[in-house]
Amino acid sequence: MTDPLSGSEIEPPRSGVVTSPADVDPAFAAFLERFNAGEFWESHEALEAAWRRTGSEFYHALILFASAFVHVQRGNRHGIAAQLGKADPLLEKHRPGYLGIDVDGLLAHSAICRHLVAENREAPEDAWPVLIPIPRISFDPVLVRGDETELSA
Repeated sequence: MTDPLSGSEIEPPRSGVVTSPADVDPAFAAFLERFNAGEFWESHEALEAAWRRTGSEFYHALILFASAFVHVQRGNRHGIAAQLGKADPLLEKHRPGYLGIDVDGLLAHSAICRHLVAENREAPEDAWPVLIPIPRISFDPVLVRGDETELSA
């Protein structure tokens, strides 16, 4: 294909280019929307069927990450640490970015949360929603590698 302005050869646009979470999977888009609205249980539910259908380790990691914040809302210190402890090894396999998500950013946030849990063991249940910062998960098409198994599921 020739660029009409420069006359040089350019690659034609790839079909299936991912520009939004819905291009990956509507369930993935729903997960991000609900997570970013602070609806952590609902975000988990939105992605669960897609995880079971595809067997995606990354979807599983996101579900576990979201469930940690369900425990933040419930004031369950042990649940926060346990769910992040399960999510982190799965997220590690997808660094630095995967399916448009800054995995390194999720892991950094997880480390902060785990540190806060360890440093505040005696905090009462109602303190956890104040102590633990709630993240946002942003989709960035630049972080789509193109080889993610979820794109062909």
